[in-house]
Amino acid sequence: MTLTSLSKLKHLARLAVLAGTTVTASLGSGAFNTAIAQSPSVTLRPPAARTLKVFISIDMEGLAGVVTNGPVSGVNNPDYPHFRAIMAAEASAAVDGAYRAGATDVVVRDSHGSKENILPGDLDPRARLLRGQSVGPKNMMEGIDSTYSAVVFVGYHAKAGTPNAILEHTSTGNVVDFSIKGVSLPEGGYNAMVAGLYNVPVVFVAGDRAVVEQIRGLVGPIEGVAVKDEIGDASIGLSPKRAQEAIRTGVEAAVRNRAKYKPYRVNGPYTMVLKVKQERPLFPGAQRAGVGEVTFSSPDLLEVLKAFNAMK
Repeated sequence: MTLTSLSKLKHLARLAVLAGTTVTASLGSGAFNTAIAQSPSVTLRPPAARTLKVFISIDMEGLAGVVTNGPVSGVNNPDYPHFRAIMAAEASAAVDGAYRAGATDVVVRDSHGSKENILPGDLDPRARLLRGQSVGPKNMMEGIDSTYSAVVFVGYHAKAGTPNAILEHTSTGNVVDFSIKGVSLPEGGYNAMVAGLYNVPVVFVAGDRAVVEQIRGLVGPIEGVAVKDEIGDASIGLSPKRAQEAIRTGVEAAVRNRAKYKPYRVNGPYTMVLKVKQERPLFPGAQRAGVGEVTFSSPDLLEVLKAFNAMK
């Protein structure tokens, strides 16, 4: 080898290391190793491990088999243990689907009521569980940030006033309607907006058919599983096992194809209109627009959600 060729290889080696890449055609060759050996400033490093983080927010009203509030209202109902086990199983199915699609880190946010419904030992052990009430405005999306690549909704329900829906409501039974910039939103809608702040797309939703259609109408044609349909205020749907199989398959496809889906980004400033049955004290800066109706504006979406949480 000539001195000129060796010099070129030294330069190439330095560039590869600085760029965090490898020169596969030369790696392992005697010439390349000679260049490395004669370049004290060059240290070969393995490429950084690829990470794929998935955030799962799971509610209860949209779980397979749920049709009334009682079984999801807490420990005093005899059916609650059964449905909290179904909640853990649907969450675990979503976790498994995410890992089958290549996820390296999955967080499950217990998003119902007290946020202490999933028993830690019942969840797929590969996932991390975020449980308990949080004081910040993200609420059901507590923990989301820009390090995630995809968001998954499981057990979700449609907004208050939605026809042909099961247990439709928006956050509390007191809310009649909640809109931002003129768009009436279900919980999944404003949660998708929170994910959009961090440029993370919602890629999958499971719940009754009404919420699947509602979320798709806002964020686009994402993967979805309707685990049940409303029939005259009753519910007909998949067995829990079939629902879990469908969720696993759907989440795997959604995470694999996450590049197809766009974050739900809504630019500020933001004006919300909140209509309620029973008025609460006004949040600082909010204004009454009529009986049971308040408005609030801010350039910060999280500040709007803070006002919403205070007055809902």
